[in-house]
Amino acid sequence: MKGKDINRIKLVLVEKKRTAKWLSGELGISPVTLSKWCSNTTQPSLKILDKIADILDIDIRELLNGRNKQ
Repeated sequence: MKGKDINRIKLVLVEKKRTAKWLSGELGISPVTLSKWCSNTTQPSLKILDKIADILDIDIRELLNGRNKQ
């Protein structure tokens, strides 16, 4: 799966006009950790992805595949 984006955190932050620094503060995590998630070096748990979706006011599926399949 090398080279394939797993999550869309970085893109959603741009769409929402928010910074990674802001989101890391909201989550209470290191900006370095969030940077690794945004670059798909490592992945957050589904629990954390759900929290990110809640903070950004989006459906968690938008973080995973870019679509809100309602």
